[in-house]
Amino acid sequence: MFLEIITPDRKVFAGEASVVTLPGVDGSFQILNDHAALVSTLQKGDLVADKQTFHIEGGVVEVLNNKVLILAEGVA
Repeated sequence: MFLEIITPDRKVFAGEASVVTLPGVDGSFQILNDHAALVSTLQKGDLVADKQTFHIEGGVVEVLNNKVLILAEGVA
């Protein structure tokens, strides 16, 4: 699936990922290939795409047609 991580001032990551683990407001969850359409809010925590880790301060994720778009605040 194609993953994009975007902040208000820059594109942090764009590329393929097989699994994405996100810090959801109600707990951590994973996105895999062919995941159902989804929109969810994210809290402060670690976003893991395959073996790459990004620390986010919160944000929103949208999953649609094997594309994962993350609008994040404060990515480190």
